[in-house]
Amino acid sequence: MMSNINNLFPDASNLMSLLIELKESESLSLVEKLLTTGVDPLHIVQCCQAGMRDVGKHYETGRYYLSGLMMAGEISRQVMEMVLPILQERVYESYSGRILIGTIEGDIHDIGKNLVAMLLRCHGFNVMDLGVDVPPRKFVQQANKFRPDIIAISALLTTAQDLIKETIKLFADKSEKKSKNYKIIIGGGFMNELVCQYIGADFWARDAISGVRYCQKIISPAKKNLF
Repeated sequence: MMSNINNLFPDASNLMSLLIELKESESLSLVEKLLTTGVDPLHIVQCCQAGMRDVGKHYETGRYYLSGLMMAGEISRQVMEMVLPILQERVYESYSGRILIGTIEGDIHDIGKNLVAMLLRCHGFNVMDLGVDVPPRKFVQQANKFRPDIIAISALLTTAQDLIKETIKLFADKSEKKSKNYKIIIGGGFMNELVCQYIGADFWARDAISGVRYCQKIISPAKKNLF
């Protein structure tokens, strides 16, 4: 992971380390410096997401308490506030797809979800954001109303995976009144191929950028990847 981060820009590993160490002022100062020197804000986003994944692991192993997890989330939120205006100025091609997104029940983390939703909208997708702590049946109910092409389910904590699995089972239940087979993408720090197979999703994304790439591929595979 660190070697991949280092490939983004010279201070990439420093930014990631500062976030993991919960150094708020130093993290924000470095981000400000990077933006003024022309570093791609998407690379900064990748570093923050990588750092948040490690913070989440520290929380689950007991190295960090809830206060540490919340502090890291606050730092990441402030970083996003700095980079999102720059991202929103970019003009992207329209894909005309419909995406239903939300954080699963029992999880209130929304930084990654919000970033994915923003990037999708920048690319011309019609996004319905259900927010956080969304019960499985609400995903189904809103999908029947909104009729999305893709359903994106987010979670940071590993304890949420069984509820995501329950949600996907509801979509597969023929008793549910629906006529569409939805593509389902899951995202969050603990996601990997094994989790994806266990849950029964079509695709998993470790970060916002790969999630957007997947949606682009599904909606309009012939169009060039804008990243």
